[in-house]
Amino acid sequence: MLLTYRALKRRAHARKLAITTPNGIDESSYVRIGGIDQWISVRGDDRANPVILELHGGPGASNLVFTPRTRAWERHFTIVRWDMRGAGRTFAAGGPEGQGELTLERLHADALEVTNHIRTRLGVAQVLLVANSFGTVTGLRLARSHPELYSAYVGTDQNIVGGGRDTFAYEALLARLEKAGKKKQRARMAAIGADPSAWSAHEWAEYAKTVVTTDPLTYDTMKTVVIRSLWFSPLHTLRDLRTYLKAQTFSEALGPQATTIDEHAEGTAFRLPFFLFQGEHDVLTPPEPAHRFYESVTAPVKDFALIRGASHFASFRHPDQFLDLMLTKVRPVVTGQAPVSR
Repeated sequence: MLLTYRALKRRAHARKLAITTPNGIDESSYVRIGGIDQWISVRGDDRANPVILELHGGPGASNLVFTPRTRAWERHFTIVRWDMRGAGRTFAAGGPEGQGELTLERLHADALEVTNHIRTRLGVAQVLLVANSFGTVTGLRLARSHPELYSAYVGTDQNIVGGGRDTFAYEALLARLEKAGKKKQRARMAAIGADPSAWSAHEWAEYAKTVVTTDPLTYDTMKTVVIRSLWFSPLHTLRDLRTYLKAQTFSEALGPQATTIDEHAEGTAFRLPFFLFQGEHDVLTPPEPAHRFYESVTAPVKDFALIRGASHFASFRHPDQFLDLMLTKVRPVVTGQAPVSR
């Protein structure tokens, strides 16, 4: 019965995803990036729309499963979804042994290759860089170092790594566990310490899991948005879903690599429009550190907004709110045209 319901939902989603407009695009394939085959999907109703390059989070968590939830975005933007090395179909193609070097530096270099591939393939001078969650670590570095390639930077579920000094989310977790009477979990989190740069990959993943499962809104989002998107994705078989989860475990090694970064020290001067759209109740990447960073940013244009009723995965929990922000704040800046309605 459950598999029958899944099949019906997947067929309905597949119909929803059909792109039939004359100037639309719907293509996906492996592209040789950084010496390995990496999966790139390009979808949109009109090739004349601004092109978004999306950097997914996790690490190792492809955004391809959210395509049905974000179908409306494709009416106003051409969306490029790239499964980074260690994620999704890229991980599936080569397995653990075929991912090559798994470092933040390698992801940065890969992202530049993907950017230039997309610019050539779609015939555009710049792309709009949209990063979420762990992808924002790479996103900020790209935005700082290559403003000539990107028409704007949009961060959501924005990580602001503070060189081990910012313990806002960690202290909030300890307080939440204390209030809930979860003494064993609190003791465990207290034992790993407040400095994430001292954590192992396992401790980093354990911390993230504890944050997600102990906050009601985040946990509900994980179940109703993330898990349901995985289960009902028309683009993924059951085998694909198993591989998807294996990829996330494999990519956990990237987590500790980011913990020694100090985003403020790396630079707050951006030579491109800069936007942060954060879930108002996000406990994993809280809006408070993101807003403090935003306040220090200099950019030709900048804006900050909260996504109401959202925790982490804010753009996917409320894709309509996110689209409204993109249409009213971002698209007019990158196109020079008046805001459009969805």
